Amino acid sequence: MVDFHISCIDFVFLILLGNKMKAIKETEGGILLDIEVSPNASKFEISGYNSWRERLEIRIKAIPQKGKANKEIIKELSKLTKMDVEIISGLKSHQKTLLINKISRDDFLNIIGVKWL
Repeated sequence: MVDFHISCIDFVFLILLGNKMKAIKETEGGILLDIEVSPNASKFEISGYNSWRERLEIRIKAIPQKGKANKEIIKELSKLTKMDVEIISGLKSHQKTLLINKISRDDFLNIIGVKWL
């Protein structure tokens, strides 16, 4: 099961940000999602928003070795959104940009439970 936890501080910050959150950008084919990945977590979760880096923070169980971390990110976000997900930059970095096809920014925010933006 995937857990989505946003801290109270992140909640307040996201309310203040409104539609200015730069981690999610709409494109013709879907959304571009900028993420910051923390490996070796106890479970996969979207844990918050890094306002300094302007990225969603994602914790994953896998280690960043032989593509295991990238596979987990793609698998879990595909399962969550029921859409195709691909990494378009940052294959070997903690900072990545993903393309999630055929989904709007608002639909994605509703899926992860950020309904106040």
